[in-house]
Amino acid sequence: MQETVLTLGHSPDADDAFMFYALAEGRVHTPGLRFEHVLQDIQTLNERALRGELDITAISFAAYPAVAAHYALLPSGASMGDGYGPLVVAHRRLGREELLRCKIAVPGLLTSAFLALQLWLERPACELDYIVVPFDRIFDALAEGRAEAGLLIHEGQLTYGRSGLEVCVDLGRWWAETQDGLPLPLGGNVIHKRHPDPLRSRVARILTASIRYALDHRPEALAHALRYGRGLDPELADRFVGMYVNHWTLDYGPKGREAIRRFLGLAHQRGLLASQPQLEFVELGS
Repeated sequence: MQETVLTLGHSPDADDAFMFYALAEGRVHTPGLRFEHVLQDIQTLNERALRGELDITAISFAAYPAVAAHYALLPSGASMGDGYGPLVVAHRRLGREELLRCKIAVPGLLTSAFLALQLWLERPACELDYIVVPFDRIFDALAEGRAEAGLLIHEGQLTYGRSGLEVCVDLGRWWAETQDGLPLPLGGNVIHKRHPDPLRSRVARILTASIRYALDHRPEALAHALRYGRGLDPELADRFVGMYVNHWTLDYGPKGREAIRRFLGLAHQRGLLASQPQLEFVELGS
């Protein structure tokens, strides 16, 4: 049987490694398909999605309007901040007005974290003082004085205290408090529309099976994920994975889909996004 090779882009961090453990280790059967894992930071994956380079990729929901013409959302794989989310940290706690005067290190202009920060600050990017730094170098930017505050995603949300930093705002908590308890939609998986519907549905079932397998075989999936934890001990890795691979990841459900619509709709309403596309999800099929 001739194999179809599909590129699969995701971040080199513990939650994505956990999510795709079964697929990477052959625990999910994929006859006729082979997945080539491409590990890059989310900003790079967003940029590659703009160019339509990867068959399947993780993206920030903030980038979805720019890629919706070419990619459809897969029904599993979401990262949602359920009452928690990206953090703004600094050497001392700063309020909104102080942060508006600070240089902030951010992990990418297309990240949902940066879009949420603009919503919270009530300012577009052009009115903010920021530098773009790879997500795993934001602590360095603060330590070296290149920025006065940092926007943390991934495991930095759990390890900031080691650097003596304080939380200025938890954007996921703010979102939940102001949006009827909805989770903050951060990222999801998409598949290129050049692939026919039957293949899209098959890929959707495979990725959902990989996530379900990891959740059902947590100890072995966590052991795999620890290779990508960047200093996380097993307890913190378990906590981090639990934050971003859970029931939202397995299935958005009506509440998860509404969260995306509201997030993108509010950003569009405030002039932070040029458009608000209809959400197009791949159906699992049979």
